[in-house]
Amino acid sequence: MPEQPSPGTSLAADPPDLRLAGLAVAAWLSALAGLYLDASSALLMAGVAAALAAVGALHLLGLLGRPRAAVRRYGWIAVAVALGVVCGGTATAARLAVRDAPALRALAEQRASVTAELVVRDDPRPIRGAPGRPATLLVPARLVGLVGPDGQRVSASVRVLALATDPAWRGLLPGQRLTAEVRLGLPRGGDLTAAVLSAAGPPLRRGPPSWPQRAAGSLRDGLQRACAPLPAEQGGLLPGLVVGDTSRLLPTVEEDFRATGMTHLNAVSGSNVAIVVGAVLLLARWSRAGPWLAAGLCAVALVGFVILVRPSPSVVRAGTMGAIGLAALAAGRPRAALPALAAAITALVLVDPELAGDPGFALSVLATGGLLLLAPRWRDGLRRRGVPAGLAEALAVPAAAQLACGPVVAGLSGTVSLVAVPANLLAVPAIAPATVLGVLAAMISPLWPAGAEFVAWLASWPALWLVLVARHGAALPAGTLPWMGGVPGALLLAALTVALLVATRRPVVRRLVAVVTVAVVLGTLPVRLVARGWPPSGWVVVVCAVGQGDAVVLPVAAGRAVVVDAGPEPAAVDGCLRRLGIREVSLLVVSHFHADHVGGVAGVFRGRRVSEVLTPGWSEPETGQELVRAAAAGGRARLVTAPAGWTYRVGGVALVVLGPPYPLRGTRSDPNNNSLVLRATVAGVRILLPGDAESEEQQALLDRMPPSAFRAEVLKVAHHGSGYQDGAFLDAVRPAVALVPVGAGNTYGHPHPALLARLSRGGVRVLRTDTDGDVAAVRGDAGLAVVARGVRPGTQP
Repeated sequence: MPEQPSPGTSLAADPPDLRLAGLAVAAWLSALAGLYLDASSALLMAGVAAALAAVGALHLLGLLGRPRAAVRRYGWIAVAVALGVVCGGTATAARLAVRDAPALRALAEQRASVTAELVVRDDPRPIRGAPGRPATLLVPARLVGLVGPDGQRVSASVRVLALATDPAWRGLLPGQRLTAEVRLGLPRGGDLTAAVLSAAGPPLRRGPPSWPQRAAGSLRDGLQRACAPLPAEQGGLLPGLVVGDTSRLLPTVEEDFRATGMTHLNAVSGSNVAIVVGAVLLLARWSRAGPWLAAGLCAVALVGFVILVRPSPSVVRAGTMGAIGLAALAAGRPRAALPALAAAITALVLVDPELAGDPGFALSVLATGGLLLLAPRWRDGLRRRGVPAGLAEALAVPAAAQLACGPVVAGLSGTVSLVAVPANLLAVPAIAPATVLGVLAAMISPLWPAGAEFVAWLASWPALWLVLVARHGAALPAGTLPWMGGVPGALLLAALTVALLVATRRPVVRRLVAVVTVAVVLGTLPVRLVARGWPPSGWVVVVCAVGQGDAVVLPVAAGRAVVVDAGPEPAAVDGCLRRLGIREVSLLVVSHFHADHVGGVAGVFRGRRVSEVLTPGWSEPETGQELVRAAAAGGRARLVTAPAGWTYRVGGVALVVLGPPYPLRGTRSDPNNNSLVLRATVAGVRILLPGDAESEEQQALLDRMPPSAFRAEVLKVAHHGSGYQDGAFLDAVRPAVALVPVGAGNTYGHPHPALLARLSRGGVRVLRTDTDGDVAAVRGDAGLAVVARGVRPGTQP
C-alpha cells in the first residue's frame, strides 16, 4: 500500500481553501462596526449590502446580462462578502435593539437606584486596588428584570456589568440567580453591555447554581487549595494556565509574560483545549479504542473541560478554535480546516456579535489561521533543508502563531516583541505537562487532597520553567521595540507582514530579506546592549515613572542603590529598577504607608537582596504597614524606625532624616504630614526628598531648623506637586532642578499649575514623570543636568 501523505504535506502542497473566508471576515468586520453604531444604522448597513448581494447574484446567474469569465471568477467572492455584511449587520442590529431598550436606557441615564434580578454569567473578577481600600469585584451578569424607583417593573434580558465591594459577591458561581439593590449607570459602549450596576450591599441569592457549575466550582477551589503550598510565582500561575483563574497571579509575573509575548498562557485558549483533548485521544489510541469511541471520549473531555473553565463566550470561542484542528485531522481532511475555521468565525459572531470586538477572539482566530496557513509550509520547508521533523515543528508553530498575532499585539501594547518567538519556543515543552497535571490535580482534589497537592507540586516544575523564561526574556534590554499603538499601528504592521510574506516567496527577495535582517540585528543589537542610553552616565538620582506614586533611586555602586518608596504597583517599580540595572538594594526607605508609596514594595524585593527597610514612626494606614512588614519578612530584610537626625551612609550616598520633627495630629492628612523628610547627598549633589509632606509639616520643619538645612540642588516635589506647599519652604530649598513624580490623567489635579508657575519663575528646571517618563539628575563636567527617558506607549498607568 502506498504511503499516505501527512496532513501537513498535503496542506502545504495544495493551495488553501478560502471559499468561506470572505463571508467570515465580512461578518466579523460588520459586527464590529455595528457595535459602535445604533440598531437602525447597523440595519441600514445590512440592507445596502443585501441589495448589492442580490444584484451581484442576479448578474452572475445571467439574469441581468452575461458576465465575463473574470467577473464570474471573482464575482461570487464579492457576493459572499456582501452576504457576510448582511449577516453580521443584521445579527448585531437585533442585539443592539434589545440592548438600547428605551425603558432601561432612561433609567441608566438617570442613574436610578433599582432592585435588579440577575443571573451571573462568569466568575467575579477582583480589580487590583490599593491596600487599605476594599477590592472592587467585576461581575458579568444577565439582567432578567428590575423594579424601578417608582415601583414600575421592567422586564429585560440584556448583559450588564455589576461593580461590587461587598465580600458576599466573591463566592458567586455562573448560573447563580440573585437579587440586589444597585444604582444604574451608562456603559462605555463598543459592546453589548446595556448598563453598569454599582452595588454597595450584598446580593440576595435565589437558589443554588446548576450542579455542573457547582462541580466545576468545587474542582477550581480544589486546584487553588492544591496550589496554596507552592511558591507564590508558580502557585499563582498554575491555576491561570489550567483554568484561566488569575486571581493569585503576581503582577510581576503578569508583566513578564506581557513583555515576552506569553500573555496567552495566562488564560484559557484553544491550545489548552487541544492539549486536554489530545491527551485523551492519545490514551484512547494507546488502549486501542475504535474511532467512534475515541471521538466520544474526546467530546466528553471537551465538554467537561469547557464546564471546568467556565462556558463564558471567550471559553466557548477557545474551545471551538481548539477543536477545529483536531476535527479536521480526525476526518482525514486537513484542507477542510480552513473552511471549518471560517464557518466557526461566522457562527460565533452571529450568535454573539460582541466577540467581534474581543481582542482574545482576534488573537485566537489569527493564531489558528497562522497554524493552518503558515506553520505546515514553514515546517515542510525546514524539513527539506535538513532540519529534523520535531525541531521543524517546534520552530514553525510558535513563529507562525506569533507572526499572525503580531499586528493585534502591537496595536494593543504599542510594542513589538523581539523575544516573543524564542520565548514561546522555549515555553512549548512545559505547557502540555503543566496543563495536564493541573487538570489532574483539579479532578482528584475533592477525593484525595494530599494527592492533588503532590500532582500540583509536579506541575509546578514546568510552571517554574515558564516563569524563568518570561523573567529572563523580559530582562533583555533589546527584548521589545516601541511601535505605533492602536488601530493605525496594527494596520501598519499587518500591511508590512503581508508584504513581507508575499515578497519572500521569491528566492532572491527571501535571501535579501535574510541578509538585511541579520545586518540590522548585528548593527543595532550591540548598540542597544552596550550603549543603551539609560541610565545616563553620572546620574545621581532617578525618579521612576510608576504612575500616581513615588519611587526614587539613588546610586550606591554598579548594580546597587538606595530606593525611596515603591510606587503603587510592583511591576512598575520592578521595571524601573531593571532599567537601571539594580540587583541589590542597600536601603529601602518608606516615607509613609499610603498605597501610592508602598503598593509596589514586592517589586523592589523581586529578584533582589534588600538589606534594610527604613519606616516612619507614624504607622497609619495599618494595611500599608502590614504590606511592608510582610515584604521585609519574606525578603529577610531588617526593619528600622528612625527619628529626626538619623544618618546613614553607604557607598557614595549619605542620608539624613530631617523630619518630621514631632508627631503631627489633626492635619489635613496625618500620614502625609508625618512623612519622612530626607536630605541625600550623592557625588556632592544635595537632593531633598520630602515624601508627601504638606504645608503643615513643611512649616513645622522651618520652625525647628534653619532654612539652610533644606538647601538642595535637586528637589523631589512633595505630594506629586499638589497645591498644599509652603512658599517659605520652597524658598529655603532653592532648587535648580525639580522632579515631579505624578501619574498621567490623575483626577487630583496634580501637579498644581500655580506650583509649576512658581518654580518656573524661580528659574527651576521642572521635569515630570507623566510627560517625561523616568527622569534623572546628572552631574557632569559642565555641572548639573537633567535627562528624561521619555514616555513609551503603555508604560503609564
